[in-house]
Amino acid sequence: MDDQNKNLILATALSFLVILVWFVLFPPPEQTAIQEEAEIAALEGEEVQTPSAGGTVGEATAAAEETLAEAQAPRVQIETPRLKGSLSLSGGRIDELFLKDYKVSIEQGAPIVELLSPVGTDSAYYALYGWAPGAGLAAADVPGPNTLWTLEQGEALGVDTPVTLAWDNGKGLTFRRTISVDRDYMFTVTQSVENATQSEVGMAPYGILARHGIGEDGDLPGLKNFFILHEGVIGMADGTLSEVDYGDVRDFDIDPNERAQAEVYQVKEDGWIGFTDHYWMTTLIPEPGSAFKAAAKYDARRKIYQTETVLPTLTVAPGASAEVTTRLFAGAKEWETIREYQSEGVQKFIDSIDWGWFFFLTKPIFWLLHNINALIGNMGWSIIGLTLIIKAILFPLAFKSYVSMAKMKELQPQMEALKEAAGDDRQKMQQGMMELYKKEKVNPAAGCLPILMQIPIFFSLYKVIFVTIELRQAPWFGPFRDLSAPDPTSIMNFFGWLPWAGPEPGTLMATILIGILPLLLGISMWLQQKLNPAPTDPTQAMIFAWMPWVFMFMLGSFASGLVVYWIANNTITFTQQYLIMRSQGYTPDVFGNIKSGFKRTPKTDDK
Repeated sequence: MDDQNKNLILATALSFLVILVWFVLFPPPEQTAIQEEAEIAALEGEEVQTPSAGGTVGEATAAAEETLAEAQAPRVQIETPRLKGSLSLSGGRIDELFLKDYKVSIEQGAPIVELLSPVGTDSAYYALYGWAPGAGLAAADVPGPNTLWTLEQGEALGVDTPVTLAWDNGKGLTFRRTISVDRDYMFTVTQSVENATQSEVGMAPYGILARHGIGEDGDLPGLKNFFILHEGVIGMADGTLSEVDYGDVRDFDIDPNERAQAEVYQVKEDGWIGFTDHYWMTTLIPEPGSAFKAAAKYDARRKIYQTETVLPTLTVAPGASAEVTTRLFAGAKEWETIREYQSEGVQKFIDSIDWGWFFFLTKPIFWLLHNINALIGNMGWSIIGLTLIIKAILFPLAFKSYVSMAKMKELQPQMEALKEAAGDDRQKMQQGMMELYKKEKVNPAAGCLPILMQIPIFFSLYKVIFVTIELRQAPWFGPFRDLSAPDPTSIMNFFGWLPWAGPEPGTLMATILIGILPLLLGISMWLQQKLNPAPTDPTQAMIFAWMPWVFMFMLGSFASGLVVYWIANNTITFTQQYLIMRSQGYTPDVFGNIKSGFKRTPKTDDK
């Protein structure tokens, strides 16, 4: 392999190194939900802006104040195989929801994940529905965020037990709201109105998702704030996906002393809008085929993030009634569950998972990993199985590369002769080498192709492991109970054999006092290097010698599932390269290269 080819490989490796350094320098920060009593008190009495009947965001028409009476308002329990919580008859808000299948950590006794919480709690988060008054109606004539509903039918909300809420405005209009829920995370909300007056009335049904921020900047606890992960508003409007980070939502505000400005999306037929976090999501979903206006906004005065859907105004004649049905997704972003909802008519719902710019790689990689795991039942072994399949797919390319590399070894004596004959005339040497490559049908750049192919695959798998809930807290064996987290073992306690704890995973000490997986990664990279003698250039030899150990420490803080993939990839690559090069008549002297490396004397004779 000539110097030009070596420089190409070196440049590729160093570019990869720079990108990895970025990941290490900007890891996902750990945040905790610290809420002082004063902040909790400040949340009480916050307002939610409700839409106008015209379908745009209007002034606040009612305050969702958590007064003593509202705090004591009756609640309706929610209990399904996967959810538990309650809804408040004050405003009919769905404002307390826990996900039974997920815990906040892998520690024994850890609480289950809380998704929605009422006003007055840390970072209130809830869904509410209502009617925006049209011409001839006042805000008090329609139910709003503070309306005290009556439980007309049902006792508790379950899979086969819907509940119906009712409210009479005392002026001839009776409103009802029927709420049902399936076995996963989808609520169905049917709003109806009966007009017993002598006049025609008009009103627009709406749905709102509201999140209360804390602190001066309206922060939301628990966010990762990592640049490869989208957290914030997510919506689909007639096939076009929109993603707006919480920081950008805050920029919508025009004047803190006036109402907040909204980003409005006109939807003609199909769409949805809501909030997405790392693993959880809430989404307002009007019926497919319905036109509506979707909006996202931030109220800087009250520190409330809000998404809403406003359907066209309904005109209800005297003695007539009208109803509209919408859905609410509130749960975990499980691939199979979301795909099932998409098959039921929720347009491109699978895109609510953050597949990133390389979706054409992340989607098939996840699909393959998911199906392997369905067969094996263990995500760690599934990652290794995925590696085997990827290497099998890339084998034709690898075969050509390693054959070319073996032929380059055979041409080494002729290349050395050309260098001696050319002397300092580099142009003459390059021309001679190109003629030699052409004569022997050797591509000097072929050895770089497997490396270049691995880079997008590596980043796509990193994305999959980081964003998909299927990898969250996925165990492998022994101490590896969460493949989405860094290796929990450490050389500090001899990888768990000594009776004291290692450093906290994700900390600087954990990166320095590495675990068993990063150590195996470094060894596998080092052995892969030893298939070839060290470069004759001392500088290149030094860089290549240090590279496995630099990568070992850098990748040590990455998700352990990604390190498992890289170890498996290195092991398979070593085996492939060794066997292919032997089949071409060149036997790599692995032990000899190791020995010469320890002596710090680069080996120049390939045979």
